[in-house]
Amino acid sequence: MDNGIAEGRKSVELLAPAGNMTALHAAVAAGADAVYLGLDEFNARRNADNFTLETLEEACDYAHLRGVAVYVALNVVILPEEMNAALECARQAWRAGADAFIVQDIGLASRLRKTLPQARVHASTQMNTLDLDGLAAAARLGAKRVTLGRELNLCEIGILAQAAGEMGMEVEAFAHGALCICYSGQCFMSSMIGGRSANRGLCAQACRLPYQLVDCSTGKSADVAGEHLLSPKDLSSAPLLPELVAAGVSSLKIEGRMKSPEYVFSVVSTYRRLLDRELAAAGTGAASPQEQVQLAATFSRGFTTAYLSSQRGNDIMSYQRPNNRGVPVGKMASAKGGKLVLKSAKPLMPGDVVEFWTRKGHQPLTLTVDHFTGEGRLAPFAPAALPGVAAGDRVFRVRSAEAAFDDDALAPRIPLACDATIEMGQPVSVRFALADPSSPDISPVQRRMLCRLAEFSAAPGPVEAEGPVVEPARSRPLDAEGVQAHIDRLGQTPYCIASFRLHLDERAGMGFSTLHHVRAQALDRLTEALLAPWKQRRLPKVEKEPAPQRKELGRCTIAVWATNPVCARAAKRAGAAEIIVPALNYRRGTAQVAGVLSANVESAGYPKQCTLALPVVRHESCEGTRESALSDPANPAASAIASADSLFVDSLGGLEAATATKAVVSVGPHLPLCNLPALQAAADFGASRAWLSPELTLGQIKQLGDVRPLELGLTVIGAQELMTCEHCLLMAKGPCAQNCDSCTRRKGAHVLRDRKGYEFPVVTDALGRSHLYNSVQLDIVPDIPQLLAAGVTAFLIDSTLMNGEETAQAVGRVKRALAVAQADGNSLAKMPNTTSGHLHRGVS
Repeated sequence: MDNGIAEGRKSVELLAPAGNMTALHAAVAAGADAVYLGLDEFNARRNADNFTLETLEEACDYAHLRGVAVYVALNVVILPEEMNAALECARQAWRAGADAFIVQDIGLASRLRKTLPQARVHASTQMNTLDLDGLAAAARLGAKRVTLGRELNLCEIGILAQAAGEMGMEVEAFAHGALCICYSGQCFMSSMIGGRSANRGLCAQACRLPYQLVDCSTGKSADVAGEHLLSPKDLSSAPLLPELVAAGVSSLKIEGRMKSPEYVFSVVSTYRRLLDRELAAAGTGAASPQEQVQLAATFSRGFTTAYLSSQRGNDIMSYQRPNNRGVPVGKMASAKGGKLVLKSAKPLMPGDVVEFWTRKGHQPLTLTVDHFTGEGRLAPFAPAALPGVAAGDRVFRVRSAEAAFDDDALAPRIPLACDATIEMGQPVSVRFALADPSSPDISPVQRRMLCRLAEFSAAPGPVEAEGPVVEPARSRPLDAEGVQAHIDRLGQTPYCIASFRLHLDERAGMGFSTLHHVRAQALDRLTEALLAPWKQRRLPKVEKEPAPQRKELGRCTIAVWATNPVCARAAKRAGAAEIIVPALNYRRGTAQVAGVLSANVESAGYPKQCTLALPVVRHESCEGTRESALSDPANPAASAIASADSLFVDSLGGLEAATATKAVVSVGPHLPLCNLPALQAAADFGASRAWLSPELTLGQIKQLGDVRPLELGLTVIGAQELMTCEHCLLMAKGPCAQNCDSCTRRKGAHVLRDRKGYEFPVVTDALGRSHLYNSVQLDIVPDIPQLLAAGVTAFLIDSTLMNGEETAQAVGRVKRALAVAQADGNSLAKMPNTTSGHLHRGVS
């Protein structure tokens, strides 16, 4: 079957967002091969319209009849009390027709593998899969596909795609849409500021708000052309589509479950055209300038290829505007005599929404017929509702009336070949089969649907229905034209007839109602046959999960996260039992590329027997990555990790790598272990301690502590990291040579100041990545008695923003709190100007 793909090339899936039923229709009509959507709960876009289990089944039927796969997003962290509900939600969604689940939580992934092995699991980008170890870990959890982090370049994608293929897995890459400034799964900013967690599907987009970058040594703000210092442009891979396909991705993902159906239809249509072109002839799929304009017509913050092309500087940022800027259409020619004259370089029409960029801000206007002359040209108009508009102001179209999506719940219709037989003495019969894709008058979208149906669902052969035996006409015999016209009346069905063949005895007579009934019966049987692979699903019995082997409570441990030798030695002298040292150090002031410049930490000035911490972000060392600076064999960081007695990991890939060594392994809070199956999964990997997520409440911690399969720890005092960013936030001060070793900016302290005056410290690490911290320090030391009762035995101090004296004081305070709690159950007072985080309030 000719599917338009050149010989020797594999097909690449085009995966589209569907925030509601209309957007689903738009995605399918535009030519998507698959869609992803969310239910009311457990998805990372809880503010989208989303689907219920009832509307999910309707959506699956609609998509499957057209050869389109449906992936259900369960891509949030699952809290302890939610696991059973999340599993039942997945079971019911699978029965409704879900083809795969997009999962973030390793506990949910682990349970799905055991309780619903028929279901296909895709590792969400929220799992932060960036390297080969992360890929292997996802495979161990049962994932058949991994959605790669947006921060990977084409070289990295190629390496991971090849490795995935060898493992029998697929990789999916984002092709278009919004970029997060923070690595996926690592953002706690919305959570800590307002309780709306990005890991729970309720991100408040604090990154799109205005900030100032302040140099703490001078108190001066950086002179930046704009104030949205955390707001990236939108990703558009369209100029690099041939390279992205050549890298070996199995699926190109378009972001946008919160976007309009018009956006979905426009963007998916454009990428469908580009991808078809590329698959037919390598190297032809890059977007033309006109196609780039089409992509920008429905939504754009400005486009960038960003990390795909190893860009990470200011050119990927949208400092001036955090929302849709549309496409430029012209300038104000004059603003005199109470009339405005717009000189447009592009044709406009009634219904378009234009925006005037004035010195006083952006002024929107919806164009109506009154704004146009009889010849369709823009007429001068009164500025009453447009204060501040002046000659020379730029004008952008932010919504195109022409791009409006006209929803039709039955489109695109499935083309059929019909064969009808009306012969004397034989039962009347109507037979339907999927049309030949090469049939004339079939649209490209319909042709692709037919090809997908042939591959996707073991498409049935011809389906037939029979009626009564044909008798001679009593008055007027049937004629071919009339029979075809009545069989062709498919009305409220998803089908259309592409080819028709009729065997008609010229003597035959029959009521058309009989013909309608036989036709309807044949179509019902065809629908049943096409949907049979999903409708015949039966849920397996849920076996009760055996109780984990409960970890006995050990001695209490005070650990300190120390980013420099001064704080590390101060913590050790004050009585900390464990010092955790980042293998790639970051600190205010100087930094070292290797962090640890020797195979043992002692010679770098640290105390003996430190725990080495693998970074949250771990890329492969290939061209264009920050890690390429570490590819020198003389760099001892890798050998230090390989020979370490104790390792601290903050990512799934890090867990996979660490457990391959002989070290004792602890899992940090950036790999959220928020439920019992997640803790058990970490224990199965080989971890011995879990530092719990800062988004858990005391009650939830107690639930985990009662059945803990490994030792539990919690950060109780110090800095709270809110973001890890590939882009260096200090670049807002101006162009950067990206020579991090000699960067003078890093030698001083900086903060981001928000509209309310809160200041968020910015620290860059040895490789130039930014780490953003909360404006207030964490202090849950007063809750240590309750934490002990909940089963927590390890207490972490993050000294990133402390000096040596402050670190020693923090260790002393935790020691006193433990002594008091163990002596009489009392607690210390809370320090002023601190926060207890989510320990008591929880997250939404």
